[in-house]
Amino acid sequence: MERVRRAAHAGSWYTDNARKLEEELDGWLRAADLTKSPDVRAVIAPHAGYSYSGRCAAYAFGNIDPTNISRVFLLGPSHHYYTPKCALTRATVYSTPIGDLPVDQEVIEELTATGKFEFMDLSVDEAEHSMEMHLPYLSKVFQGHTIKVVPILVGALSSQNEAMYGQLLSKYVDDPKNFFSVSSDFCHWGSRFSYTYYDKKHGAIHKSIEALDRMGMEIIETGDPDTFKQYLQEYENTICGRHPISVFLHSSQCKSMRDSSVSYASAAAKVDIPGEEEYKD
Repeated sequence: MERVRRAAHAGSWYTDNARKLEEELDGWLRAADLTKSPDVRAVIAPHAGYSYSGRCAAYAFGNIDPTNISRVFLLGPSHHYYTPKCALTRATVYSTPIGDLPVDQEVIEELTATGKFEFMDLSVDEAEHSMEMHLPYLSKVFQGHTIKVVPILVGALSSQNEAMYGQLLSKYVDDPKNFFSVSSDFCHWGSRFSYTYYDKKHGAIHKSIEALDRMGMEIIETGDPDTFKQYLQEYENTICGRHPISVFLHSSQCKSMRDSSVSYASAAAKVDIPGEEEYKD
């Protein structure tokens, strides 16, 4: 039986007009002007409303060469539903205004068989925006190609569980037919986020925030989950996708990724090919 996850945030967080949405995505991707690489196997991209982060997200999704990819794993943080685990979708199709994406039921069954995942109800699935905001870009980038998606809602994981889920997913990361789309915004700064870290040596507050996020991105580029954990403990940066990022870092040997305020950043992870210089985003 088909169970469709509606594009619940279309018409509010981004346009539900298919023609306009295609034009926006095309425009942002053209402006990013990136060379598509078959070696890019993962992206980190934001999940705010497109008026805030759509342009930034193009610098992640614009790297994707869709030619040989048949499956996309979506790792997104949970904003409204508490779980200490990772949760799988009950839907069979994820809908977008510009095309639907079927869920890979075979992989869902494989992950279920591990006994480590729970399921999220469709209402929880539709209320969560972190993975939905990646879907139109994925639908656009993979137009004309057949792909399935594996959405995984990443809960409030302990360090041990981040490593455990990373190990479970590592075999999928090793398969070049698989792609990982990791959803995260970066620093949420201001009293309403209970985070007002400010290092005066950088000058203006926004420069301090930028330096903090750049430090985080540089650490993510090393591919070292332990150093990323130390960074989070020291600075307490309010990176809302810290658990999905940590799970991915534990699952991969990729060496590179790359008032109030919310920061957005995009990165791409490229396979480490012996004899080539390390890729930096």
